[in-house]
Amino acid sequence: METAVRNNSEQSRYELTTGDEVAGFVEYRDKGDYVELTHTEIDPSHEGEGLGSQLARAVLDNLRNEERAVVPSCKFINTYLKKHSEYADLVPTDRRSEFGL
Repeated sequence: METAVRNNSEQSRYELTTGDEVAGFVEYRDKGDYVELTHTEIDPSHEGEGLGSQLARAVLDNLRNEERAVVPSCKFINTYLKKHSEYADLVPTDRRSEFGL
């Protein structure tokens, strides 16, 4: 099934959809200078399908395109950043050690 990621700014979250269904989301807080990613959730019926990684990659790519800094307060996003160092530059230099990056 085809998936898509969209920014639902009214609910302050990026949503991953499969067809008409929201299969997962990343909640955020727009702090002006940066975007704090606070929580990631994938519907249990879609666990193990790699949707969490797909969602994290799409969110980080989107924020890079918008030239926004990222603060990964969400454990899932922080772990993703540790495994995918090509995104570590999105985290402000003075905050990287706080997240083990």
